[in-house]
Amino acid sequence: MTTHAPRPHLEDALSPRRVLSSEAVYKGKIWDVRSDTFELSPGSEPLRREFIEHPGAVAILPMDEDGRVLLLRQYRHPVGMLLWEVPAGILDVDGESNLDAAARELAEEADLAAGEWNVLVDFFNSPGSSSEAIRIYLARRLSVIPHHERHERTAEESEIEFAWVSLDEAAEAVLDGRLHNPSAVVAILAAREASRRDFQGLRPGDEPWPAHPAQR
Repeated sequence: MTTHAPRPHLEDALSPRRVLSSEAVYKGKIWDVRSDTFELSPGSEPLRREFIEHPGAVAILPMDEDGRVLLLRQYRHPVGMLLWEVPAGILDVDGESNLDAAARELAEEADLAAGEWNVLVDFFNSPGSSSEAIRIYLARRLSVIPHHERHERTAEESEIEFAWVSLDEAAEAVLDGRLHNPSAVVAILAAREASRRDFQGLRPGDEPWPAHPAQR
């Protein structure tokens, strides 16, 4: 006879593990490298881990009235590729809320404003090596920002290309291995799942983000 373990509650939880020491071993323009010493259990041998301390980011999946989503392509030097992505940016403005940061990035990268915002999904980009937390929003009821109010894009952003595609087409590109940007992959697949319930039950755009390491 097969026995089954009790079904767990599927929710990540904060850990009570004690940090014994913490120091920044590298200070960068956007993120630092931190070295922490901690113990897994009281009295256990201390462990040391180095990781990237990141301010976090927001990403936006813009969706028009026909259910198409906006993807943008730009060059990413570390991987040497032109990647199809979604509008996104780092949380690097003091006092700016997560939602306001998302609205700013949508305007700067896509020349769009949105009248309806929902939290689509939250995730850690690489929790074994970085504290980067990313919140992805679904932005709808879109309007185009007038030319005289648009942000001037520079460097890699000056080469951004745009494409409106169906959600199904975008999802197939993910599953075929043609898209690689993590925010785009997560956003597209989460939106496709949410579309099965007509986007009902999504969190409001101003939902708190207690899992973000810097917002606890």
